[in-house]
Amino acid sequence: MTVDITLIVLMAVFFAAGIYLLLERSLTRVLLGLILLGNGANILLLAMSGGGGRSPLYVSGIAAEDYTDSLPQALILTAIVITFAVTAFMLGIIYRSWVLGRQDVVQDDPEDRRVADQPSYDYEDDADIAADTTEFSDDGSDTSDASDAPSSGAVSADRSGDAR
Repeated sequence: MTVDITLIVLMAVFFAAGIYLLLERSLTRVLLGLILLGNGANILLLAMSGGGGRSPLYVSGIAAEDYTDSLPQALILTAIVITFAVTAFMLGIIYRSWVLGRQDVVQDDPEDRRVADQPSYDYEDDADIAADTTEFSDDGSDTSDASDAPSSGAVSADRSGDAR
């Protein structure tokens, strides 16, 4: 099987331009990026589908290797329909954004800015564990009994002594 280098280069250009446009803040550019990614996926399926052959209609006396595989064609058709649906949805979002705000650019959300400005330290994920709190022993034997288990009404305290 030989692959046409022109299709591979065209697919790479479509993917690169599509990803670049998806990272923009303008909704119209995002839409164009989605369309380019959809077309790049179609070209990828076309390039990887193999060489041409006979029509996939059964005729006695013809070997199975001589037929064309119809699955890539069905996948391309499905990808076209999905790309069309996503394009229609994005056009609706762009239209609604234009009607409400007369702008095409997505603005920063104040809540997103507040979350982004928070420090990255999370007490639950980043705190040092003072003692081993596992219920399982390392040697595999069951040495715990019911008296070791904490009661359901116990209040846990963090390292500063504040009850949670």
